[in-house]
Amino acid sequence: MPQATANGIQIEYESFGSASAPAVVLVMGLGAQLTRWPLPLCEKLTARGYRVVRFDNRDIGLSTKLDHAPVPKLTALIAARMAGLRPPLPYTVDDMAADTVGLLDALDIARAHIVGTSLGGMIAQQVAANHPERILSLTSLMSTTGNPTLPPPTPAAAAILMSRPPDPIRDPEGYVTYGLNTLRVIGSPDYPFDERAARERIRAEALRSYYPAGYARQIAAATMSGDRREKIRRIQAPTVVVHGAADPLVPLAAGRDTADNIPGAELLVIPGMGHDLPPPLFDTFADAIDSAAKRSAARTH
Repeated sequence: MPQATANGIQIEYESFGSASAPAVVLVMGLGAQLTRWPLPLCEKLTARGYRVVRFDNRDIGLSTKLDHAPVPKLTALIAARMAGLRPPLPYTVDDMAADTVGLLDALDIARAHIVGTSLGGMIAQQVAANHPERILSLTSLMSTTGNPTLPPPTPAAAAILMSRPPDPIRDPEGYVTYGLNTLRVIGSPDYPFDERAARERIRAEALRSYYPAGYARQIAAATMSGDRREKIRRIQAPTVVVHGAADPLVPLAAGRDTADNIPGAELLVIPGMGHDLPPPLFDTFADAIDSAAKRSAARTH
């Protein structure tokens, strides 16, 4: 896959469809590589006439690893946040949003439809708020505003965030078992779980890149992003917010809060969906992205 220099780092990316088609840029979530955006979903979007770009965020996958940066301790960050303090971070969600805009520059994309899931949704929201001239539409999937009054994850989902998997080189089966358990805890209860496909994906991702320090630095950025409601109220791009009614990691209230604070946002609540992208919902996700894009196109005519 190619790389682009963006915001002073190297970003690994993959592009599908015609370079002259309207661009849909997919921003992945916490610790997840670009391959977590399913290829069939990308194909559904290209079939609708879009160019689709998926990429590895900084510190993950094959993009630049910030080996020189410290690895914050999550417990210390949470304590600092509760005390109203803002300790220095290796980077912020705003920095990751600037990476996304830098990728647009490198690919000569003037404006794009931005789609983000979970932490990627936070990044996409910041792109829309900080760089409105680069945004055609926004689709925010299973994400949040950082509102401190929102309900927390379930205890089981919170435990997943705080834990660390076995090293896949020393204990490959333990790593796969950990990954499967994670998917069962945060996944969609009303949709089938394909264990064989999940095992293959977990192994492939570990072979492609395993970098727990990057996960720790990304979760630090997410944890300390603060309450972003005032900022996202500035978003003017047509927006669709998609959230699962059964999300144990980012509860539905966070999706409602996101839609309530982005002017004109549409909220799509999916019963039985957790914190994942179930294959039976690929058409639903593609339709939501297409809906936001068509609202953008209607504004220009």
